[in-house]
Amino acid sequence: MRLFAALVPPPEAVEHLDAFLEVRRSAAGFRWSAAEHLHVTLAFYGDVEEWRLDELVERLRTAAARRTPLAARVAGGGAFPDPAAARVLWAGLEVEPAGELDRLAEGCRTAGAVSGARVDGQRFRPHVTLARLGRPAHVEDWVRLLDGYRGPEWRAETVALVASHLGEGPRRRPRHELLEHIGVGPGA
Repeated sequence: MRLFAALVPPPEAVEHLDAFLEVRRSAAGFRWSAAEHLHVTLAFYGDVEEWRLDELVERLRTAAARRTPLAARVAGGGAFPDPAAARVLWAGLEVEPAGELDRLAEGCRTAGAVSGARVDGQRFRPHVTLARLGRPAHVEDWVRLLDGYRGPEWRAETVALVASHLGEGPRRRPRHELLEHIGVGPGA
């Protein structure tokens, strides 16, 4: 199973961001992310054997219980690798308390590694992928537009463990399947 751990914004935050983008999407020929796929990846595990799933869930529960729920909002944006030659357009995330999201992501990555998953070793950069570009493009205007965006605040109290089924969604895109909601904070 191809798995990742994520924060998933609530419907009202997704709807707000989707409405902001809706009137602008036709101005660019990007492959826009479906609203139901908007999330912040905390840890990407890649292909994980099914027999490792129970241990991964238990370790994620332990890691999430050590953290504090977050006040979060989608705000700002950017591009990977950079706005002058972008392959990905993304929205940023503001969270309080500061540093807690990094610690939650580190705990999710550790849970995966100790469970035997091959964890993506890239530096954690919290973001919501909005669109992918078929070839590198100049998107500085889009980044400036996103810099002015601030969505509604929500309380991030759960980590989602998600299976991504490649090519099984509409137009051969991934289909995401929620496997588990894991509470954040002691006693969650």
